[in-house]
Amino acid sequence: MRAAIMDAPFKMRVGDWEMPEPGPGEVLVSVGATGICAGDMYIYRGTNPYASYPVIGGHEIAGTVAAVGEQVTGIELGTHVVVEPFIGCGICYPCRVGKRNCCANLQIIGAHRPGGFAEAVTAPAKNIHKVPEGLSMAFASFAEPVAIGVQACRRGAVTAGEYVLILGCGPIGLALIEVAQARGARPIAADLVPDRLETARKLGADVLVADDTLLQNVLDQTDGEGAPVVIEATGNLKAMEQTVDLVASGGRIVIVGLVKKGVGVTFPGLDFTRKEMTIVGSRASVNCFPESLELLASGKISYPQTATEFNMWTAPAVFAELSEHPTSIQKGVLVRDT
Repeated sequence: MRAAIMDAPFKMRVGDWEMPEPGPGEVLVSVGATGICAGDMYIYRGTNPYASYPVIGGHEIAGTVAAVGEQVTGIELGTHVVVEPFIGCGICYPCRVGKRNCCANLQIIGAHRPGGFAEAVTAPAKNIHKVPEGLSMAFASFAEPVAIGVQACRRGAVTAGEYVLILGCGPIGLALIEVAQARGARPIAADLVPDRLETARKLGADVLVADDTLLQNVLDQTDGEGAPVVIEATGNLKAMEQTVDLVASGGRIVIVGLVKKGVGVTFPGLDFTRKEMTIVGSRASVNCFPESLELLASGKISYPQTATEFNMWTAPAVFAELSEHPTSIQKGVLVRDT
């Protein structure tokens, strides 16, 4: 089959790869569209610790069921589906308590095993979710990033009427804005990139520039209290450390962004007691795809309309351009026509 293959950092080509066959309990999906994520760019640049070369990236996958393996029931050929990319071992402690996204032996489609920048991909049947009628392949591929927003809002117990401060207006930040709004919350979005702030504004968020005035502006907007929920979606060390100042007393901080391994984040210890805040991590998603697809089908999520679509087989040129100019587009999706 054809695939966009990364052979080494900054080396990507379209070439031949063996067509996978679904094993017992697996499904073969003919890929229709796959979103480009920051994690894919990390693989391209050689900074993703989970991938080894050669590799086929892509974990935001939508497609059509092409074949099913033995022991698979209830999944019909030709069904439009999305693929949940995180595969747990089912044995370790996180898996036993329902957190397979934190599996000690985690396998990620598009990193540990071939992903969706190809004609086809295999996945366990339990990782396959039917796409509601009316969603295009490109739109459906957003189920994975929207699920990350759902997971973060669940972790932060986001409720109606609350201010939710979202740090970062990249693809995940934009998903967070609309998931929070769907819960009746009042999103405030902060970023340094004007185009991203404008997109956040169009999606309905109040926007603030993430500069030295951010803290005072947040206090002004929240009657001096700070935000009941702060969701950090940048991976920026300074932004993470500032969450403690931005959150209201008794509030919740959700850390979605990633920092490099070994990089320490300093939080003022006194504020943990004085504010009695709750700080939680939020990793990818678990059991969030059904809600994500429901939100997409309901029309409550519109930010996929900001994406730029590219032909799947132009991937090498697209990745080279995005590596040089990462903010040139809001989000990219590779669409396969043949």
